[in-house]
Amino acid sequence: MLHIAAQTTDSTSSGITEPAVRQLNAFQRWWGTINWENVTGLLISKGLMIIFLIILFSVLLRLCDFLVERSYQSYQKRQKFSESRMNTLNTLIRNVIHYTLGFFFIYSLLSTLGVPVGSLLAGAGIAGLAIGLGAQGFMNDIITGFFIIMEQQIDVGDYIILSNLAIEGTVTSVGIRTLELRSANGTVHFIPNRNITTISNNSRSNMQVIVDVRIDPNEGLDKIKTAIKRANDQIAKTYQEEIQTEPTIFGLVDLGNSNYAIRTTFYVLNGQQFKIKEDLLTAAINELNAADLSIPATPILPAAK
Repeated sequence: MLHIAAQTTDSTSSGITEPAVRQLNAFQRWWGTINWENVTGLLISKGLMIIFLIILFSVLLRLCDFLVERSYQSYQKRQKFSESRMNTLNTLIRNVIHYTLGFFFIYSLLSTLGVPVGSLLAGAGIAGLAIGLGAQGFMNDIITGFFIIMEQQIDVGDYIILSNLAIEGTVTSVGIRTLELRSANGTVHFIPNRNITTISNNSRSNMQVIVDVRIDPNEGLDKIKTAIKRANDQIAKTYQEEIQTEPTIFGLVDLGNSNYAIRTTFYVLNGQQFKIKEDLLTAAINELNAADLSIPATPILPAAK
């Protein structure tokens, strides 16, 4: 009985170990067929080639950054461009160089490892065509933004009007894809560059200020003009650095519905027109009140069409 049990155990053990032994022998035969000298030489050559590519592209990257920085500093000294535009152009050129070098580095690395890059690019071309058709708006944003920056149409801090969008405000950021605009009420607009068709820039030259002070002509135009002249002189003295031309009394203007005003015109630095206009109007009203001159409150009706 014990003898039969021993035989059964031996048969079971041999049935389990024989496949494992055959697999081990097959692995040993495969291991023995490997030419380790060729494998070692291949690993060393590929490793050295990869190290060479890393060093080469690192040197090229540093060299390109150095040349861009030197060109940036030299161009900044010779051209009177705003710092924001120069920084934008500098960043744009650096990104293009980095992406280009990165593409060629990956291409060279895959080629060194034996990856069929040509076949991959051919397959990716079909997918790239489909993606490109859906990315036309994105490319339009980039191309339009590039020309807005290169043609110096706007700068950060400019007050602009986008007529086709009925949006106006101060430029807070000029990007290669979007324009950031802050309105007078604090609203921030993010506008895709492809939607920008007409830009009216109010910050490229001195701005005209027109102040109409409503008066009653029956109280004497000479006396009224003298009071307004005192207000003009006061503002001209207060804002002598901002005001580019002396405030000049244009004369009497008809506002409609029997309303008349004395108009003052002058030019100021861009960005200062709103504050100076408000201060001049306040000073003129104070001078009229001090001279016991009235300010009409008759409503001004819209002009008939």
